[in-house]
Amino acid sequence: MTRPLDETICFCAGVTVAMIKEAIDNGAKTVDDVKLVTRAGTTCGICNPILEEVVAEILAENKN
Repeated sequence: MTRPLDETICFCAGVTVAMIKEAIDNGAKTVDDVKLVTRAGTTCGICNPILEEVVAEILAENKN
């Protein structure tokens, strides 16, 4: 992944790439799972496209 772990993805909930990665490492398998764990994308929703992209990147990376 090319994104820095400290990059903030959801400013409303203060969710970083590292927090999303941790959620996935702990069993989150979908964007909705990540939202439940981190609260990312659940306030204003403006980050949902980038959140989906980051989750897809991390899931693809974990398959390798």
